[in-house]
Amino acid sequence: MEITISLTDKIESDEVIALYKANNWSAANKPQKLINALLNSHSLVTARYSGKLIGLGNAISDNYLVVYYPHMLVHPKYQRKGVGMKMMNVLKEKYNGFHQQMLTADSATIEFYKSVGFEKAGETEAMWVYEGNEH
Repeated sequence: MEITISLTDKIESDEVIALYKANNWSAANKPQKLINALLNSHSLVTARYSGKLIGLGNAISDNYLVVYYPHMLVHPKYQRKGVGMKMMNVLKEKYNGFHQQMLTADSATIEFYKSVGFEKAGETEAMWVYEGNEH
């Protein structure tokens, strides 16, 4: 399988929305806000198979100490094939040496994030005001 992973600043709305819908992510219900948010991220990483978008991740950062990874998703057809790991490794390499790399993981993704080097942050708990219902 020929998959291309790259940092980019170019994404197409239709392909992004299709990827989010395939993963049942509620952000797909706010397409313009989602695209604006992604394009205003500090970094975007994409995975493509024969040119088709099959994965996407983003990072928000102060550019010095802290980076937060809010979105990392792979089309269900391509999950468990190393795509997410490759995208996460590209982002972690870019932010190597930062004081803090952080994310929020739900139960379905905890083992994946552990496999790429993340660990539970002591006794902290994720908290949010959230309009979605997929978690």
